[in-house]
Amino acid sequence: MNELFLGFLIITISFIGLALGLIIRSKPIKGSCGGMANLEDGGECQICGRSDPANCNN
Repeated sequence: MNELFLGFLIITISFIGLALGLIIRSKPIKGSCGGMANLEDGGECQICGRSDPANCNN
């Protein structure tokens, strides 16, 4: 039972640390796939549906 509690505590502290890091940095989370830069010509973004990279905020 102690191992379960310790594991839960470690995961909880990790998530709190990640959340605080994002709050302090004040930057949006970036995708790792490259986003609009890796689309084929004329393709749509699978997330926002845009097809023109000039319309995206980087």
